[in-house]
Amino acid sequence: MLPKELLELMQRVGVFPTVLTTVDKEGNPHLTFITWVYPTEDRTVRIALSSNAKSAKNILQTGKVGLMLIAQDKALACYGEANLLKERIEEVKFPVSVFEVKLTSTENNLFPGGTITGTIPFMHTGDLQGAGELDQLVLEALKA
Repeated sequence: MLPKELLELMQRVGVFPTVLTTVDKEGNPHLTFITWVYPTEDRTVRIALSSNAKSAKNILQTGKVGLMLIAQDKALACYGEANLLKERIEEVKFPVSVFEVKLTSTENNLFPGGTITGTIPFMHTGDLQGAGELDQLVLEALKA
């Protein structure tokens, strides 16, 4: 499902900017930008979300998830079912939940004549040390 080079890139860079789509029980979509995304294998991706986030609540209601993964030559739309893996990462000072997404289908959504020249540029601003430490704690939980 996930191409080997994308899986390895995501594992290597740690925080990977991604667009997450969820739906609530009425079928209303919700889009959000996340970076705590880690593939454990080509058909399984773990994500971490604030436990109080609308996306987390939607996953608990329906389990339906879409991820848009953007990297060199790819705009990969991934669809699947998500389940709560860990209600709370204890080491994090605020409630963060871990979900495991089992991918059921993927499709490259690049249009003919278009290409992507790299990943979404992303960097933390503000408390860089604190953000880095938080990312490390969450990534360790996603890998466990």
